Amino acid sequence: MTGKTAPPAKKPAPAVAKKKAVPPLKEETTPKEEAAPKEEAAPAPATEEPPAPEHPLEQPPVPSDEPAPIPKEAGAEVAPTSAEGSPAPPAEPPAPAPEPKLEKPKEEPPSCPLSLAVEEVSENSFTLTWKAPEQMGRAGLDGYVVEICKDGSSDWKAVNQEPFLSTRYTVANLSSGDKIHVRVIAVSASGASVPATLEQPVLIREILQLPKIRMPRHLRETYIRRVGDAVNIMIPFQGKPQPEVTWTKGGQPLDTNRINIRNTARDTIFYIRQAQRGDSGKYELTVQINGAEDKATLDIQVVEPPGPPQNLKLVDVWGFNVALEWTPPADNGNSEIKGYRVQKSDKKSGKWFTVLERCTRPSCTISDLIIGNTYSFRVFSENICGLSDSAAVASGVAYIEKTKTTYQPEKIPQRDMMEPPKFTQPLTDRTTTRGYSTHLFCSVRGFPQPKIIWLKNQMEIREDPKYIALIDQGVCSLEIRKPGPFDGGVYTCKAVNPLGEASVDCRLDVKVPK
Repeated sequence: MTGKTAPPAKKPAPAVAKKKAVPPLKEETTPKEEAAPKEEAAPAPATEEPPAPEHPLEQPPVPSDEPAPIPKEAGAEVAPTSAEGSPAPPAEPPAPAPEPKLEKPKEEPPSCPLSLAVEEVSENSFTLTWKAPEQMGRAGLDGYVVEICKDGSSDWKAVNQEPFLSTRYTVANLSSGDKIHVRVIAVSASGASVPATLEQPVLIREILQLPKIRMPRHLRETYIRRVGDAVNIMIPFQGKPQPEVTWTKGGQPLDTNRINIRNTARDTIFYIRQAQRGDSGKYELTVQINGAEDKATLDIQVVEPPGPPQNLKLVDVWGFNVALEWTPPADNGNSEIKGYRVQKSDKKSGKWFTVLERCTRPSCTISDLIIGNTYSFRVFSENICGLSDSAAVASGVAYIEKTKTTYQPEKIPQRDMMEPPKFTQPLTDRTTTRGYSTHLFCSVRGFPQPKIIWLKNQMEIREDPKYIALIDQGVCSLEIRKPGPFDGGVYTCKAVNPLGEASVDCRLDVKVPK
């Protein structure tokens, strides 16, 4: 029986030898090449001896030229042998393996979302906000997935069925008092990011906020409107949960037929279509939450033009002046009277002219009226809306009489103006060239006007066309036309009047060019 099984045990020896020769190329072989020797080594188990029977039969040894097998430890490799018992020659090395194909690198998933925070918490929901991740990958971002887990549990559940691209999300339908852990995952075609997780769980409860009225600055003072104008006022407030808003006037509810009130979660609107003076007053606004409240007062003043002054009369007329007096109007238009405007009209033209504006007292004096004219006067009252629709007219007129006056000219004392001649500017010596006309000048004063006489070398110059003598405003001049050498000498100017005489002289030299 053993003789029949021995020959098959020799057949796998070459395969073992081939396996022994392969190890130097193991690092270069591909997974496919490694699988090949395994398939060839599959018959190796056939060399194992079958399990011995419980009562083995003794058989005589079979003579054989082959050496007896040497027992080996499990897992030891058997060296190849030839049929004669000598070692088998080494197997030929296998053919070189083909170069492995380069695989495409896998795309990295997006990075973690940034700045995850809770924006708002209510009694059954909360709102999250975050920022987009720094790296979104080549494929781009498909969206975000929000997952929640109750405190004490490890069961994370996604609250949105499909990814969304918004960086704000409200998780609703929660129970008040729960503590919720939250995380946000960025999702793309290449995979999901590392989740962004809140460090602390979110406690689902409504954050209370005390009521507070934010009264606008222009409403902190009296709000003034004209009769017939619309009143539209919005007053913001804050508080959580939504506060209860109440308007009253003088402790009484408002008349809804005239005043409309509309309230929202953040403000209240006060509206009157057409304001009347009866709508003036102080309105109280109350914002209340569970016993906590805040109050504000809105002061509205509806005004209209005032009535005219009363009891206007002429008090006195003297010279060019008129004195007027009156009393304030019966109706001030629901506003303080700022002043009065006074106008006059003369009988000749019939036109009204303003003489005083914003007169603050109920009396005035008008001056600079024209003599001989008759004047009428009227007065308007004025408030924040403007002038009154009508004016108070004085019942009487003021006539500025002409006064009889006699003109008396002013007496001016007579002054003795008589004065003998006196030269204020004497003659000066001059030098001229032959053929060039020259002038001699001097000035004299005296009253009566003195007579001027010109002399040359003590000889009076009479009607000689060569000389031209002039006098103007006391300035005396003598023109010598184209003088020659014989025209040189001493020239004298003599002034004579009934009170005396005076004279001045000078020398004139005439040069002959060479």
